[in-house]
Amino acid sequence: MSDQLDRNLALELVRVTEAAALASARWMGRNAKEQADAAAVGAMRMLLDQTEIDGTVIIGEGEKDRAPMLYNGERLGIGVRSPSAKTQAVDIAVDPIDGTRLLALGLPNALSVIAIADKGSMFSPGHIVYMDKLAVGPEARGLININAPVADNLNMLAKAKNKNVHDLVAVILDRPRNQKYIEAVRTCGARLKLVTDGDVAAGLSTALPGTGVDILFGIGGSPEGVITAAALQCMGGDMQCKLWPRDDKEREFAKEVGYDINKVLMLNDLVHSENVFFSATGITDGELLRGVHYISGGAITDSLGMRSRSGTMRRIQATHRLEKLRQFSEIDYGG
Repeated sequence: MSDQLDRNLALELVRVTEAAALASARWMGRNAKEQADAAAVGAMRMLLDQTEIDGTVIIGEGEKDRAPMLYNGERLGIGVRSPSAKTQAVDIAVDPIDGTRLLALGLPNALSVIAIADKGSMFSPGHIVYMDKLAVGPEARGLININAPVADNLNMLAKAKNKNVHDLVAVILDRPRNQKYIEAVRTCGARLKLVTDGDVAAGLSTALPGTGVDILFGIGGSPEGVITAAALQCMGGDMQCKLWPRDDKEREFAKEVGYDINKVLMLNDLVHSENVFFSATGITDGELLRGVHYISGGAITDSLGMRSRSGTMRRIQATHRLEKLRQFSEIDYGG
């Protein structure tokens, strides 16, 4: 990618997640998951298709949600419609709402997220919906081992961060399948933060200063794992994963496509590109980002935009005049 195109993409992706957040935020607390998701998906797809890329969706809505848009394999961008245009072929990973249930119930930490990287660089888990994950921030890059006991990883992290194990905070998705991790963290005396939803937000929190989170353990979504890996590539963090088939059907799928379910997927296995872009926009207020706040005639959004090649991470607060947007946008921003 040219440097100019790189810079444009970094900011264009923020526009994409802003649009998805603005379109879905009106549904906060209305217990309407499908309507909220449809609003976010439609807005994200529309903006992506106007972006200077020739993109293929690798991580999309299709596997879990059977969505008609942003499905795995869909091609989007100006380069798809105009092959003569100067665009870069890229892989796309999206989660229009990370934490759909959180948004539906008006709970914190719902985000809209997207990542892109060079074509052919993103791992596709296919029909295997879950991964076992271990993620940390930059201080422990290259030091983690998902096959090691929880205690070993906590002791290593404490040493790397010059902390006591009792001072560390682990974040784990609160599910029965993660009970062994929950018990192990408690046995070690580390502090524990259980989250009901928001897989990507939990992973990001390990590498963002000020969150108070040091490490992520546990089994969560495979698509979210790849998106988190893209963000951690930009942030200098680290991640290891192992595929976690739920049943014989998924184990058979892994065998058919040549996936070794015992293999440790390193960060570069998940996203092996030196030019990764990531953007997240808050939908509901959370520890990482503020949600969409409505003001007279408009709204305010809070976003993170990252680029791995430069290591730049931007925090962008934008004020949107909705009456202006409605003049040229087909997106329904409500109100």
